[in-house]
Amino acid sequence: MTSAYDIIGDIHGCAETLVRLLERMGYQKVCGVYQHSSRKVIFLGDVLDRGPRIREALQLVHDMVMAGHAEMIMGNHEYNAIGYCTKARPGSGREYLREHDERHTRQIAETLEQFANHPEDWKAYLAWFKDLPLFLEKPSFRVVHACWDNDLISRYLRQYRSNQVDMDFIHASVDKLSFAGILMDRLTRGTDMPLPGGGSMTSKDGYERQFFRTRFWGNEPKVYNDVIFQPDPLPNEIGELAISEDDRSRISQYSASAKPLFVGHYWLNESPKPLAANVACLDYSAVKYGRLAAYRMDGEATLSTDKFVWVYVDQHHVDEAPHEGGPNELG
Repeated sequence: MTSAYDIIGDIHGCAETLVRLLERMGYQKVCGVYQHSSRKVIFLGDVLDRGPRIREALQLVHDMVMAGHAEMIMGNHEYNAIGYCTKARPGSGREYLREHDERHTRQIAETLEQFANHPEDWKAYLAWFKDLPLFLEKPSFRVVHACWDNDLISRYLRQYRSNQVDMDFIHASVDKLSFAGILMDRLTRGTDMPLPGGGSMTSKDGYERQFFRTRFWGNEPKVYNDVIFQPDPLPNEIGELAISEDDRSRISQYSASAKPLFVGHYWLNESPKPLAANVACLDYSAVKYGRLAAYRMDGEATLSTDKFVWVYVDQHHVDEAPHEGGPNELG
């Protein structure tokens, strides 16, 4: 039974970078599939969309999973792809589960373009996405794409006795106020909070948002800047406001005594390190010329900066001193 895992964050079509990261960690291609003699990969989802080699990334990851050399959970982009490509049921008032509006179409456009001449392959990957687990719990750690909500996960396991979702559940999740909608949103997109006073902000990618992403770990936040967790900062007049009691009640907490947890999703851009003693994010903005990162998990209860490994997507685009990342840096 494997006890040594390499947990890899959001790939977003950066297939060549994934190959370099795997080879950096000692994986070799044998009979067409990357594998390690004593370790196994867990992919945190979001293999598709945005990047230059989505088809190649999906094939590499899928082949490793099918051969038993890796596992993968569902990210919000796999979930979005299912919804975008699935017709809604009659009487639902919509054509597809995920509306084909400008924003949603833009998010998946690169994937659909790269599969335009390979429709059967895309259909097969969509079927595979539907079978992906939402989360994994190993003896010494947990993985989920965006947020581990113990109450929601416990309720789901009691009711469905599985870490996977079926198409009935995905259809039900279109209603964002339903249990299915809340669970899918929380686990694949994380926690958020409305901007105080009903305001809005424009993100760096041009979207106007009324909500901001929040931390689900840490103790006793006092102002809104203590709880925000996204690349775009809050407006100055909001960030230093004291958190209202109503908003404080919205904040989820991952216990400091719980098993180590690994997530992706959050587009970090500094040198990889744990977010807390038992929480690590492995999304370091690969597709934005950042890093594709992994954590080499060997069962430790306290996470260590020394266990991160990463490579840069473009070896000629380095945004810090060449040796700042220490011995785990490549590129």
